[in-house]
Order: sequence, then C-alpha cells, then structure tokens
Amino acid sequence: MRPLTEEEVKTLFEKLAKYIGRNITHLIDRQDDPHCFRVHRDRVYYVSESIMRKATSVNPHLMSMGVCFGKFSKTGKFRLHVTCLEYLAQYAKYKVWVKPTGEMPFMYGNHILKAHLGRITEDTPEHQGVVILSMSDVPLGFGVTAKSTQDARKMEPTGIIVFHQADVGEYLRNEDTLV
Repeated sequence: MRPLTEEEVKTLFEKLAKYIGRNITHLIDRQDDPHCFRVHRDRVYYVSESIMRKATSVNPHLMSMGVCFGKFSKTGKFRLHVTCLEYLAQYAKYKVWVKPTGEMPFMYGNHILKAHLGRITEDTPEHQGVVILSMSDVPLGFGVTAKSTQDARKMEPTGIIVFHQADVGEYLRNEDTLV
C-alpha cells in the first residue's frame, strides 16, 4: 500500500467529481474517523487511517484493505468499480430513479431507456455522472447521462437516457476481477 502520486490524485478526483462534485471533501474530512486513498496493485482503496496503520505490519501479504474504488489502467486512466457505489450514492449530485420494469435490464448491463425512467434530478446536464436508484431508493449502479433533463422529456420511449457504466449485477458477473 502506498499513497497516491499527485497525478493519480488528480485523475481520481476528476473522475469522482463527475459523480459527487464538491462532496469529495466529505470522503476525506470525516468527523468520525479520517479516511484516505491508497494504491495497491493499481487498485485504489478507501480506508480509515487507523486500519491503514495497523495493516502496515502485514503489507507484503495483504490482498486488499478497505473499499476498492476502482483501478488505474496501463494508460493511466481511472475506472470506477461498482464496489464504491455506497459512497457515490450517498454523496451524488445527480440521481436517476428507474421503474421496477427497468431494474433487471439495467442490472444485466443494458442502458436505461426513457420507458424505464421513473424520475431524474432536475437540471441534470448531458454527459454527467449519475447514480441509478430503484424507486425505493436502493442504489443499483451508476452511469453517464446521454441527454439533459430537458432533452429527455422530449424523447421517444426507446431513446437512451443513461449510458450504463456499472451495476450491482457485476458482483456476480465479474467477481474474479473486482478484488
């Protein structure tokens, strides 16, 4: 486990800002227990500082620690994993609620169509990161809007509203590569 470099911090925070905006400060400056981001084998983990200090004694044999937020590709880009959904849902600026008929298609990896749209946060811009929730406020995944809120109102029912990025179905589909 090592701290992130300045370039890695910039890349990580730019990606997180697409989904939670300025709420990134709530992840770092927590009142209960300070947390930090650490890199281990190209994966970024969000972990409390107290646990991180204790884990340094077993570092060579450590498989993972904390919550995996995503991983860096070989080209230096950052890809969020579904494992960080709990934190994205908690601090998200923009949210999309899906009707019960649209939950399963989304969890199988499909985009969200207008016919499946239950609600959307007002004034959501185009190409903005959003958290996908069921109508009962259960986080299902996250994606990127294809159209703004105003444009989505004028679309036909088969038009794509949100491009799929990650969903809770990945826990089963990609269980080998998540950790």
